[in-house]
Amino acid sequence: MYKFKCIIKTKPRMKRILLFLFIICVTNSLFGQTENYKKVIDSFQSNYNTGIYDEIFNSFSPEMQEVLPLENNRQFLKGLKTQVGKIVKKEFVNNEDGTGAIYKTQFELAVLGIYITLDDKNKIAGLLIKPYEEPETTESANINALDNYPNEIAEIIFSKTNNLPNNTQLSIAVIQNGKVDYYGVIRIDETIKSIENQNGIFEIGSITKVFTSTVLASLVKDEKIKLTDEINTFYPSDFKDNIKITFESLANHTSGVARLPENLDLSNTSNPYKNYGDKEIEEYLKSLLRRNSEPSESYAYSNLGTGLLGHTLGISQKTTFQDLLRKKVFEKYDMNNSFTTSKNLENRLIKGMDKKGNIVTNWDFDMLFGCGGILSTTQDLTKFVFAQFDDTNKELELTRRPTFEIDKDFKIGLGWHILKSKSGNDLFWHNGGTGGYSSSLTMDVENKKAVIILSNVAQINKNIDDLGIELINRIEK
Repeated sequence: MYKFKCIIKTKPRMKRILLFLFIICVTNSLFGQTENYKKVIDSFQSNYNTGIYDEIFNSFSPEMQEVLPLENNRQFLKGLKTQVGKIVKKEFVNNEDGTGAIYKTQFELAVLGIYITLDDKNKIAGLLIKPYEEPETTESANINALDNYPNEIAEIIFSKTNNLPNNTQLSIAVIQNGKVDYYGVIRIDETIKSIENQNGIFEIGSITKVFTSTVLASLVKDEKIKLTDEINTFYPSDFKDNIKITFESLANHTSGVARLPENLDLSNTSNPYKNYGDKEIEEYLKSLLRRNSEPSESYAYSNLGTGLLGHTLGISQKTTFQDLLRKKVFEKYDMNNSFTTSKNLENRLIKGMDKKGNIVTNWDFDMLFGCGGILSTTQDLTKFVFAQFDDTNKELELTRRPTFEIDKDFKIGLGWHILKSKSGNDLFWHNGGTGGYSSSLTMDVENKKAVIILSNVAQINKNIDDLGIELINRIEK
C-alpha cells in the first residue's frame, strides 16, 4: 500500500490543508456507492459535525492510524471545521476509475470533495479532502456513423464512446446462440465509425488473472499440484514470520498479502512491472512479506498474489510461467494471436493511449506477469469463452467454482468474479487495465452468452464495464 502526501491549496481565506491519501485497488467497479461506503460517510458526517473526532480515528485502518495519529487527526478535523464549518449535505459522485468513492460535500463555507477508500474490514484505508472539482467533460461526438450495426447496439456503443479521445478503438465481441458478432469502433475527429479490428492486438491487463488460474486448474486436474498445497516448498528460503500461503488463496485473493510488494519501484510509471524479477520477489518473501488479514477470512484484490501464483506455477514445473501459459492455454484453445510480450507485433498491435489520447509505452512484465501481462484479440478471447461453454471441460469448470463469498451477490472463484445479472443469472466477470488499455469480459455460462471488450485507452474501466453489462443485459432478453 502506497502513501501520497497531498498539499491542498484552498481559497485565500482558508489555510492549506494537509492530509495523506492511501490508494488501494477496488476490483468491482460495477456497483457505484455500496452500502458499506454509505454507512462510513454517514458516520463520518455525524461524528465530524458533533466533534467526536476520536470515533473518526477509530474508523481508520491500522495503516491509516499510523499515518494520521489520533492527535494529528483531531487537529486536522478541528482546523477543517474552523475553516469550512460543518457538513451541510453530500452527494455521491461515481468514481470513473473504480477506486473507492467520491462525495461532493457542501460544507457551511465551501464545497469540498471527500475521497474515501475502504479496506476488506470496511475501515477507512484512504481519505482525501480537497476543493471539489467537477469531472472533466469532453465534447460529445456529434456523428454516430455506426449505421451498419443494429440500431440498439449502435446507440449503446455510441453512448459509452462519444467522449473518448481521438483514435480510440474498441473491439467488441457479443456471443449468443452459438455464434459471435464483432463490433469494432474507432473515433476519428467527431465521428464514431465502424472498423474491423477483431484481430487487433490489445493488452488485456488483469483479465490475465483468469488465465493464470486456468493454468493452476490444469495442473490440479493433471494431479501435478493441489489447491491446498503451500507454495513455500518451491522457494529456497523460509518466508518471513513463517507465513504459509496456498495456491488457492492466491487465486481467489484471500491470502491476505498486500496488493503490491513493498519493494516494487513505482518510479517508472510508464512501465512499472518491468524490473521486478526473481531477486526482488525472493527478497520480499524472505524479509518483507506481511499479511493485511488472516488467510481465507476476507477478500483483498492483489496483483502481488496473482503474480506470485503464476511465478510459482512456473517454478513447480521447472519452466517459466509464460511457457506454461502457451502450452496449457494458448496452444490448447488455438489462441494463435495471444502473446506474452508486445515485441515484434508490428502493425498488428493497437497502440495504447492515456485518457488524453497520448500514445504510451506498452507494459513489460517479469516475475509478476501472471497478474496482467497477456496481449490478445477479441477473436482469440472468443475461443476461450466458447471453451467455457463446454460442459466436459473440467479444468475451466474448476476456475468458475465459487471458493469464497464476499456477499450474497458477489462471490469469487479461481480468478473469476461471480456477480448476479438483472435476471438473477451468475455472471463470470473480470476487467483489466494497464497504462494504455482497458478491458472487460463478462460471461453467462448457463445461457452461453458473453461480451468481450478490448480498448486502447487507459482508465476508462467504468465506460467499458458499463458497456459490457448493458450489452449482456440486452442479449439476455
